[in-house]
Amino acid sequence: MMDFGWVLALSGCLVGSIIGFVARRSHFCTMAALERHWYAADDNPLRAWALAAFTALLATQVLGAAGFANVENSFYLTEPLPVAGAIVGGLMFGLGMALVGTCGFGALVRLGGGNLRALVVLTGLGLAALAAQRGITGHVRVALLDPLAVDLSGFGGQSAGALLSHVFGFDVSLILALLLGLAGLWWVFGSASFRADRGRVLAGLVIGLCIAAGWLITSFVADHALYPVQLEAGSFVMPVGDTILQIITVTGELPDYGVGVVVGVFLGAAISAFRSHDMRWEACDDARELSRHLLGAFLMGTGGVFAMGCTIGQGVSAVSVLAISAPIVMLSIAAGARIGLGLLMEGKAFGFLADWRATEKRL
Repeated sequence: MMDFGWVLALSGCLVGSIIGFVARRSHFCTMAALERHWYAADDNPLRAWALAAFTALLATQVLGAAGFANVENSFYLTEPLPVAGAIVGGLMFGLGMALVGTCGFGALVRLGGGNLRALVVLTGLGLAALAAQRGITGHVRVALLDPLAVDLSGFGGQSAGALLSHVFGFDVSLILALLLGLAGLWWVFGSASFRADRGRVLAGLVIGLCIAAGWLITSFVADHALYPVQLEAGSFVMPVGDTILQIITVTGELPDYGVGVVVGVFLGAAISAFRSHDMRWEACDDARELSRHLLGAFLMGTGGVFAMGCTIGQGVSAVSVLAISAPIVMLSIAAGARIGLGLLMEGKAFGFLADWRATEKRL
């Protein structure tokens, strides 16, 4: 056993800086990807995000099968499946993401370029996450959402691989991951325009591998440390709140891997912005914009805790361990974002349903 001290935080900072650099350089953003898919018929940003998720899935499951990553001990798989939290929290997060124009990860990338609106968002998101985890809104979660969580341990576990392994009687997690991953990569690279976009291809691959590296690093430290270590790879809800606590209080505990990743993403994005001469101060234009960002930050921070993750936490990290919660949360986030964009851009929350019905009638 060893005392790793600052190893977790520094390694997280290194991995996060790589993620932040490539994300800033390639404009990697889940909200922008969804918006361009719905309003500009451009799937390339969405394919880049999917490439990150499928790359993380394949790399993580191979590491797990080789014994280098203890993915079964991830909190995505050890906690009961938060069905109500996944849906309600996902909708809240998606709506907040639309109001802000990005998620917590995207806000960190924007802050690296001098966007002060992002600083407002991250502060609000972090405080809301702390309140939902340990404070006043946490009472709502405990009273209304946590009792509706489903424990699937009797059926094998909280991952798709564990559930199917329970059915077949042997471990099929790697087989399932290979099938899903290869099918996903076939769809991702099915677009000639995406294949030609080397920046987005590189970003998706690098971010996916960095998420897998998180499981590898935290698993190694957990196996050799003198103290309990949370296995994590990348999420930008509670780690943002933990970063705020580390800045303003002396807790007696060293920063963990998640805090290191948060700091690293900011630093990597700042380096990228500086190198490309893309740094400039930006602030809210008026009180109305400020209030929209504060509301969006609250919804993302609260919803992210309810759903146990964000677009990166559930959309990439949880996908990489085959968590059942991942598709539920991501579909809910997408629905919330679509409703939010409808309100902002069309003046009606469910205008897209009317357009879809009109299209169906014409067909």
